[in-house]
Amino acid sequence: MRTLARRETMRFISVWQQTLLAPLITAGLFLTVFALAFGRDRAPVMGVPYLAFLAPGILMMTVIQNAFANTSSSIIIAKVQGNIVDTLMPPLSPFETLAGYLAGASARALAVAVVIAAGIGLAIGHWPAHPVLLMIYVFMGALLLGGLGIAAAIYANKFDQMAAITNFIVTPLSFLSGTFYSTDVLPPLFQTLTHWNPVFYLIDGARFGMIGASDAPIGQGLMVIAAFTLIVLGLCWNWLRTGYRMKP
Repeated sequence: MRTLARRETMRFISVWQQTLLAPLITAGLFLTVFALAFGRDRAPVMGVPYLAFLAPGILMMTVIQNAFANTSSSIIIAKVQGNIVDTLMPPLSPFETLAGYLAGASARALAVAVVIAAGIGLAIGHWPAHPVLLMIYVFMGALLLGGLGIAAAIYANKFDQMAAITNFIVTPLSFLSGTFYSTDVLPPLFQTLTHWNPVFYLIDGARFGMIGASDAPIGQGLMVIAAFTLIVLGLCWNWLRTGYRMKP
């Protein structure tokens, strides 16, 4: 398990320009575009300037996308290339295999979070109000989206199937979760739909960790995220146990 975790961690460290520098640049571009689009005319949101409100949403969105990519790319590439057997043959239990993949996703998520949080602090002068809570949400986001990446890669047998899951499930969940706006401005129906989106609670928790304000109660958010995470990881564990769509 330690070897698998090390392999998954070294996969993203060896290409840090793509996995750490690129997310920082992307987050910077988002902030730059919104700063140029709204300038100083945008009213404060939740009592803070709009860029300070926007920054934690971008941070968490980038974190979960990288956690998903770390696990999903590792498994789908191995399946397509036919070397997934190298992971299946060692005497690893389903739990150990799951933990090994999630360790890599968590390491990448935490590294991306630290890099972007530092960039946000230097760029707009806003540092986390509750850094420990922010890291807790980052870790939980890594577990949830890392697990979703494992489930998606197990189910998919081709790159285009994996791309469809990313484009039609993961990306909408990320963008329609209050990343760029407060849910208070939404009509009641869309507010209800948003509160069924677990990514909303990740974004909301990260925002509380950064600015000390949120749309939903923090305790409620933690319970919802924990419930969805247990469901997703339970599904992954069962599929790894049975070899579903993994064994040649």
